[in-house]
This record gives sequence, C-alpha cells and structure tokens, in this order.
Amino acid sequence: MPTGRLFDVAGRTALVTGSSRGIGRALARGLLEAGCTVVVNGRHPDAVADAARELAQETGGTTHPCAFDVTDPDAVEAAVARLEDEAGPLDVLVNNTGMQQRAPFTEFSSADWQKMLDTNLSSAFYVARAVANRMVPRGRGKIVNVLSVQSELARPGIAPYSATKGGLKMLTRGMCADLAGHGICVNGLGPGYFATELTAPLVADETFSAWVAQRTPAGRWGRVEELVGPLLFLCSPASDFVNGQVLHVDGGMLAVL
Repeated sequence: MPTGRLFDVAGRTALVTGSSRGIGRALARGLLEAGCTVVVNGRHPDAVADAARELAQETGGTTHPCAFDVTDPDAVEAAVARLEDEAGPLDVLVNNTGMQQRAPFTEFSSADWQKMLDTNLSSAFYVARAVANRMVPRGRGKIVNVLSVQSELARPGIAPYSATKGGLKMLTRGMCADLAGHGICVNGLGPGYFATELTAPLVADETFSAWVAQRTPAGRWGRVEELVGPLLFLCSPASDFVNGQVLHVDGGMLAVL
C-alpha cells in the first residue's frame, strides 16, 4: 500500500459508543473529519440525535444516531442488527462508554459496584460480541476499546474503576487471541487525564490540577483532540499487524514514578 494511504480510513463505517459528549464525541468528530460514516450512540435519544446532527453540520460528514443501552445484551444485539441494515457493515467499533464514581473502598455499595461493572466492562463485551459476529464472516474489522491509565495504576477512591479498566485491558487481549485469525484487530486506547465536561470539577480543583501537572511529564491535562491521531492509527491500515496492544496517550504519566 502506498505510504500516503496508510492512515486512510475514508469510506469506513464506525460505531462509537457513548459518543454524544466528552471523549466519545471528540473521537466521533475525528473519524468524521477523516472521512468515516459515524454511528453516534448514547442512552438518551434526544441527546444522541442532537449530537449526530451537530457533528454532521460541523464536519460535513454522515452520521447515524442510534440510541440504545449498551449494558442490555438484548438491546445491543437488536441495535447492531438494525445498524448493519441501515448504515451498512460496521468496519470499526470504538467501545468508549464508561463511568467514574469516587468513594472509599469500604464505602462503595454493591449496587454501585455492579453498575460500574455493567457500564465499563460488560457493555464492551456485549457490543464487541455483536459486532465481531458480523466482522468474522467478512474477514476484517477494527475494534478499539477505550481504557485508561487506571488500567495500569490505582489511586485512592477509585478501586472499582481501576478494576473494570484493568478487566477491559485483559478482555482486549483475550479478544485479540480469538479474533486476530479472522482478520480483526483489537487494541486499546488508554487516555491519561483529559479535560472534558465530565472532568471539569477536577480541572477547576487547583490542588488536583497541580497534582496532574506535577505527575505528568508534559505538565498539563490532555486535550481531547489529541486522542484522534492515535485512534486513526488503530483504525487504519497502518496498524494491520498491531493486535492486542494498548496505546497510552498520557503525556508520559506511565513512563515515570
């Protein structure tokens, strides 16, 4: 393949879960600007429809709104089947849906633990299974699971989050083991600390922001658009022999003590 086309994803169709806001929306926008058709997903139909319309207007790309609950396996199967009929075969899946909840380990409730598991780990399994069942007969596909530096590290108050993101890392590797022989690449994208509307209270916390700056060799929070290039690499022909890996985009945080 000519070098100029190594990162070409134009014409592909991508489903980005949890893409009505935050990091997911930035990833969806990046794929649209690169020429992909993007399925915008979330649980709330109005928010998904608004995001899909706005992203299409901003980029001139083609979007498909598709609201469904990624933690409901039956809803996932029905939605993916419908998507393949309406938007065409899915070439790319970005499992971005996630949540964070902070509490001391001894005070974390069973209900909140289950919600964290369902949202951060089970959802990726359900959606990837439904999509992979369709990618396998086609002999191609790219699946990117959005992890975190907390897939490798832990801090006080986020033990369940670290556990689910660490589990997603191993799910990524296990999916690679099963799917690579079918021409499907499964990798992880691991953001460090990024400024979004969801992290705005932490960004505004001077003490916490000072810790982020001190702990990160780059000395700052990440910007969501800085995740787009690594995502395009993992979705493009440039990464066709990259499988079961995690690409951390963290300003160097994992490289230092």
